[in-house]
Amino acid sequence: MNWEGGGNPALFIWDDWGVMFIDRVKVYVRGGDGGRGCVSFRREKYVPRGGPDGGDGGHGGDVVLEVDPHLSTLLDFKYRPVNRAKRGEHGKGKRQRGRDAPPLVLRVPPGTVVKDAETGEVLVDLTEPGQRFVVAKGGRGGRGNVHFAKPWRQAPRYAEEGAPGEERWIMLELKLIADVGLVGLPNAGKSTLLSRVSKARPKVADYPFTTLVPYLGVVSLPGYRSFVMADIPGIIEKAHEGAGLGLEFLRHVERTRVLIHLVDLSDMERRPWEALEVVSKELGAYGAGLEEKPRMVVGTKLDLIEARDGVVSFAEKVEALGFPFCAVSAVTGEGVDDFLERTWQLLAQVRGESEVSLEGEWKRV
Repeated sequence: MNWEGGGNPALFIWDDWGVMFIDRVKVYVRGGDGGRGCVSFRREKYVPRGGPDGGDGGHGGDVVLEVDPHLSTLLDFKYRPVNRAKRGEHGKGKRQRGRDAPPLVLRVPPGTVVKDAETGEVLVDLTEPGQRFVVAKGGRGGRGNVHFAKPWRQAPRYAEEGAPGEERWIMLELKLIADVGLVGLPNAGKSTLLSRVSKARPKVADYPFTTLVPYLGVVSLPGYRSFVMADIPGIIEKAHEGAGLGLEFLRHVERTRVLIHLVDLSDMERRPWEALEVVSKELGAYGAGLEEKPRMVVGTKLDLIEARDGVVSFAEKVEALGFPFCAVSAVTGEGVDDFLERTWQLLAQVRGESEVSLEGEWKRV
């Protein structure tokens, strides 16, 4: 379906629970028009020549975006891409002012970036629960004829029309907010690890591109500590140019504080190092500071490896690049507790909560 200003480039993908995940949509918004001013004259017994008494029109309603922390998709706007606020009530006699129209409140999930669809200008970045932004103001109500009475024109028979409300096309883009983002090639074990450490239940299977939408999970640690972890769909070579699903979902990594780069250790011949290089290259090519984010490399599928000498040599190469390294098996749970503690330490460093060291015996796995 095409609307004025171009087609609606919303991304529609069904997740594993049958819910449509939409993270980009084009929306038309218009503030309500102001109500008309009234042309009226006072007509009462024993009050000759009462004069004009037309009231003003009410203001039109604003279109307001409000952050709702219970939302995680822009699905509602697929079914309602056109949003108009109500107009103000017209003025009445006896100097009665018309009622202002209520604002039209459109609820969006945290992490919604609002852009002007024509210029691409970022209007606002909505991140905090309850945060509001007026995206289209309502029109001012017209003045009644009482305002136009002059000594030389004591009975004006005209009033103002209400001002039209603002209108515009906007682009809503969702960027998930999470403390930790899991990145890696398809089938690197991201979904399995997230399901192991949180109550999130992403689809898990032994073939690539199992995950088609980002998933969020809350990781709880002893001592009332917790953080939000995001599983980002697999990144492949040339993802920054649109290959695979990378371009659609790389922007969800922009808001994460820490990146956990998962590498499949089951093929020690060549795949781990290649996987590290491919994803690192794509993060750098995408830009937005992704390559500068604190990152920890995590080897997965440790339960499939019998001889661990290759893991040791790979870890030394990774640490030579300046990245902390640990290895885990999400299936057996080996190394998972150590991984979570080190992730928390890295996150605490980024938050500036405490001075801790990531130097540790990763070889305990």
